[in-house]
Amino acid sequence: MPRLTRRSFVAGASAATIAFALHKRAIADAKSVYRDAIVIDGLGGLGNSMAKPDAPLADAYFHDVRNSGLTCVHVTITPVGTTAPDTAFTETVLGIGNEEREIDGHADVLSRIRTVADITAAKANSCTGLIYGLQDAVAFETDLARLDALYRLGIRVVQPTYNRRNLLGDGCLESADAGLSKAGVEAIERMNSLGILVDLSHCGRQTAADAIRQSKKPVAFTHTGSAALNNHPRNRTDAELRAVAENGGVSGIYFMPFLSDGKQPTAADIIRHLEHMIDVAGEDHVSIGTDGSVSAEIVSQEFKDIFAGFVRKRQEAGISAPGESEEGYLFANELNTPRKLETLADMLSARGHRDARIEKILGKNLVRVFSETWKS
Repeated sequence: MPRLTRRSFVAGASAATIAFALHKRAIADAKSVYRDAIVIDGLGGLGNSMAKPDAPLADAYFHDVRNSGLTCVHVTITPVGTTAPDTAFTETVLGIGNEEREIDGHADVLSRIRTVADITAAKANSCTGLIYGLQDAVAFETDLARLDALYRLGIRVVQPTYNRRNLLGDGCLESADAGLSKAGVEAIERMNSLGILVDLSHCGRQTAADAIRQSKKPVAFTHTGSAALNNHPRNRTDAELRAVAENGGVSGIYFMPFLSDGKQPTAADIIRHLEHMIDVAGEDHVSIGTDGSVSAEIVSQEFKDIFAGFVRKRQEAGISAPGESEEGYLFANELNTPRKLETLADMLSARGHRDARIEKILGKNLVRVFSETWKS
């Protein structure tokens, strides 16, 4: 057995001290990167599960937004799923109106994002910009002229389908996996022409493949995971991740139970999937889309009841994905904070990821894709 001498003890202690100092410096560097970077949640929302739908947000939620350090959040304008087109269009316009009300009432905290220049301005003004997006084409599937109108109202990201089939193509839960329809091809062309990012997160595999092939501009999976690590319809295969990268697009990691067999995800799950996506697609083609809220979730009995009702409602509507359960909460405990992306950046830095890579993941990659798909 090696003898422990005073010299070896001092040398070991010095090495430990140096390692600790380097770790502290890495964390400090990550915080500096977060402070200076454009930070984008590629799919998220204001408030948390306790926020009342369509009601004005409480002041505490705006306090969280102000302190989050987020430059932008891509927010979903509902509805999704089996909604009649006229109803869906009306609800979408009303949903945009609700977001506009919040921006007008809190101009010191929120801003509108229509162009990449608006993102730069939001960063300079220490505001959080809202990017409006649709997770289903039900609002315009019968009339593409409505897509033009929604673009003028601020829509900048659109998913052709949600989990189910619509007139544009098949969602990821359709067993037929029939791909884009003729109307779907026309919709992709219209999105390219208008300057709308094509988001394929919930599309069926063939629908996604067709859209990647049809789009003349980069596309995205704004919120997904790796199918190689957990074979789930909402996660994407290595071939799909590579195809989006070759198209110039990005794939964003979500904080969802689909990373972990339906269980509430952990930070380790998120990092495991994220690092696999980096290995497969490259650091220039990976981003973050939490599919969660800015404010922390408080796991009270009220939260549990609301979440259980949310899951049952999705199941009854036939739009829930396999593995959705009343215990599969949509956040990671270690990242349950308005500054969750800063915490994630700290963790990535501690694992040896370079500052430049972290900056890309936090938002730089999405900014590039927006610059190549949106109009200036």
